[in-house]
Amino acid sequence: MSVNNHILTAQGITKKFGGITALDNVTIDVHQGKVNVIVGENGAGKSTLMKILSGVYPDYEGDLFVKGEKVNFSNPKEAMKKGIAIIHQELNLIPYLTVTANIFLGREIEDALGMLDFKQMNKLTKSLLQRLDCDIAPTTLVADLRVGQQQQIEIAKALLEDAKVVIMDEPTSAITDTEVENLFKVIANLKKQGVSILYISHKLDELFKIADRFIGLRDGKMVGTIEDISDASKDDLIRLMVGRDLKNLYVKEASPIGEEMLRVENISLPKNREKTEFLVKDVSFSLRKGEVLGIFGLMGAGRTELLETLFGLHPKLMLGKIYIEGEEVKIKSVTDAVNLGMGLVPEDRKEDGLVLQMQICKNVSMASIDQTIKNGFLSEQLEGRLTKNYMSDLKIKASSEKQLSKNLSGGNQQKVVLSKWLATTPKILFLDEPTRGIDVNAKNEIYHLINNLAKNGLGVLVVSSELPEVMAISDRILVMGESRITGEFTQEEANEDVIMNAAIS
Repeated sequence: MSVNNHILTAQGITKKFGGITALDNVTIDVHQGKVNVIVGENGAGKSTLMKILSGVYPDYEGDLFVKGEKVNFSNPKEAMKKGIAIIHQELNLIPYLTVTANIFLGREIEDALGMLDFKQMNKLTKSLLQRLDCDIAPTTLVADLRVGQQQQIEIAKALLEDAKVVIMDEPTSAITDTEVENLFKVIANLKKQGVSILYISHKLDELFKIADRFIGLRDGKMVGTIEDISDASKDDLIRLMVGRDLKNLYVKEASPIGEEMLRVENISLPKNREKTEFLVKDVSFSLRKGEVLGIFGLMGAGRTELLETLFGLHPKLMLGKIYIEGEEVKIKSVTDAVNLGMGLVPEDRKEDGLVLQMQICKNVSMASIDQTIKNGFLSEQLEGRLTKNYMSDLKIKASSEKQLSKNLSGGNQQKVVLSKWLATTPKILFLDEPTRGIDVNAKNEIYHLINNLAKNGLGVLVVSSELPEVMAISDRILVMGESRITGEFTQEEANEDVIMNAAIS
């Protein structure tokens, strides 16, 4: 491979964390003015490679070249000076500063008197935003912007340093469909200006809209590229990622459905104390033992708020009745919900499900600490045994139970959150977007796990924004729209048309 023909080249990159090899002799090149898409399962090494390319990880084996010149970045600032910028999944903006202040933070322009030259900075900010076809006033507070608009500010920050390569890590994971389309327009504009994009996403359908080429990583190794995507299919992409065909990845197994486990009647969650607006409005349904009940809906339908309400997170506002195994219960706190046999895997695992700086074993035992107490003291032996059991059962890939949770792939982090709640031996498990941000193979493992939990008698309630996923894993599907239940379908009745019609009706 000639390193002179490409804007950025990585040769023979190897990176280890303790005894784990995250990248193994990886060689890739980035084509100028193209959208270079990196695909691979969670744990394939995509994010690790991006952090090396952008200077976040300075220690590794192998070589980096920018326009044929060998480089070694000690930090992201050095990478930025060479035109390599990264936009992380978690945006790095200060909410209560203006757009201009965020873009120029640490790079402020001063006038002849040594004062901040806001006029010049606002002018340059406006020019940067115009390059992105972005109609945002430079003086707007970032807190007043939608996530998709904030993303554009991050891109503008990169352009201020004359970025030649912009790395985007899961850029569409938290934005609306409209904002996704706007992002794709921004990417198209950047391509016209000669900027190269390195793009990571698990949303396979969207990749074909923007990709010029695909680069496959698997188990820390570079396994191939697809240079001509005109004839490439989704199956080709999945084969590149996981080394096998899409067909038969998951087929739901029938499980016996028993008596009623949970019944809710007229559950409402007012948006204000006057009860003139509602996040959840008059929701009633039942969940049976061994049943997987899916809830589908568009953004803002009230699905997450419903789960939070049932789990005791809004006790002072909740209206309606909850029955567990036929008996009415009062859930005034999360502790009450757990004691009644409920578990909740939240939508945002990093923010609400895990303490990322803690070891796997600490996260797993967090909700069932009583199982790790011996003679009044915490027993590391019991804690380790509990964790190892779940690591084995759920196939959590880690060097040991003492590995920090932040160093796990997204799929393995999700399994740790699941382990935490399974350790409480729940009867009812709520899963909010359980496969968001994880790869095809990890999704498949989660689907099988959900099915096995139902076969073992749990009632499982799954909220998902992915319609094919809801249809694949559910025995019955509820649809929410504008805070209410707008449809209910058995597995036999369900198809994409009737479900989507119910969601938008």
